[in-house]
Amino acid sequence: MKTLIKGGEVVLLDGVKKCDLLLEDDKIAELAEKIDCTDADKIIDASGKTVIPGIIDMHVHLREPGFEGKEDIESGSKAAVAGGVTQVCCMPNTNPVCDNAVVVKYIKTREKEVNLCKINPIGAITKGEQGESLADIGKMAKEGAVAISDDGRSVMNSLIMRLGMEYASGFNLKCLCHCEDIALVDGGVVNEGKNSTLTGLKGSPRAAEDIMIARDISLAESLDVPVHICHVSTYSGVDIIRSAKKRGVKVTAETCPHYFILTDDIITNFDTFTKVNPPVREEKDRLAIIEGLKDGTLDCIVTDHAPHSQKDKEVEYNLAAFGMSGIETSFALSYTYLVKSGIMSLNELMKLMAYNPAKTLSLAGGEIKAGEVADLAIVDLNAKYVIDGKKFISKGKNTPFNGYEVYGKVCATIVDGEVKYENAD
Repeated sequence: MKTLIKGGEVVLLDGVKKCDLLLEDDKIAELAEKIDCTDADKIIDASGKTVIPGIIDMHVHLREPGFEGKEDIESGSKAAVAGGVTQVCCMPNTNPVCDNAVVVKYIKTREKEVNLCKINPIGAITKGEQGESLADIGKMAKEGAVAISDDGRSVMNSLIMRLGMEYASGFNLKCLCHCEDIALVDGGVVNEGKNSTLTGLKGSPRAAEDIMIARDISLAESLDVPVHICHVSTYSGVDIIRSAKKRGVKVTAETCPHYFILTDDIITNFDTFTKVNPPVREEKDRLAIIEGLKDGTLDCIVTDHAPHSQKDKEVEYNLAAFGMSGIETSFALSYTYLVKSGIMSLNELMKLMAYNPAKTLSLAGGEIKAGEVADLAIVDLNAKYVIDGKKFISKGKNTPFNGYEVYGKVCATIVDGEVKYENAD
């Protein structure tokens, strides 16, 4: 199967270049200023559009097995490719928890059945995500788990966390750390600060996140193993990670669009779509997150895509589920607020959304070059639209970005050389 993509602006690691791309089977065969391929099976005219590496979202909740009312592997995969995402890494807080080889194998089987984006399971660190004893990490790795995490909660027992890091490293896996001191959170549902006081909603302090970031970095440093910090939201957490990197600690970290776009002013209308964990914080945190993305302290932009049914959100704020649905809007939001605003270049953004996630978890893809896997998206950077969660393909319509005007519409998504999504608009 040969596919020729003609006339697009192609995002490379070191810049953007107008050229043609020839895809042969599942690989990028050639990049050149002009390619004449008379036996191409498919020709795509990308004139006036931009070809980007397929986005790798390494922090997604697909909910299956067990919570298919919120999302399932098929609906989540459809939402992913609609957002230009060619690979996802799905978190283990399903039912049953992905803490054994059987569940990992089930997810990989469903990936093949759905046949849209690539799905990389993340196994649990501990059995049932209970933090008490290690899960079957080696067996999960054998079936295709690419990392381990007890996402949704921290492993509060430091000895268990140490053992998890040591054991995972033996299988070339990283611990992806959800950093939250549960006792210190003490039931908090928003950022602790002025707006939590004004609304009467219980606040969660930055220290609850920072203490666990520091602990997990300290464990990784003492063991000399790599560690990855999930969804960083605090200015102080950015500082802790930056300092660790300067010391040579093998730490990588991620953040999400809501942390570099929003502040906790959004909670004052009590819209439960703004409820997320960790919470959106203050302006100094938002600015620090942006600076961390610019200077390399934060390596990846992910979504923490957390779809919920309406009944999970249409309750009072304290009772509502944590989480935002974001996989369909991550590129447009990131492009609009980071590139179009002049904070960084497009190729710098794609390092954060594709290249770095691939390197962080040793995945194929993340870069457009000859011989690399043919995972791509074609986007119209000039196309403007207004986000409307009701139109999401995902079952989760819970976005705080309803009504936001953004640029960067995904026109097509290609996985392993096959077009998996085309925008008819």
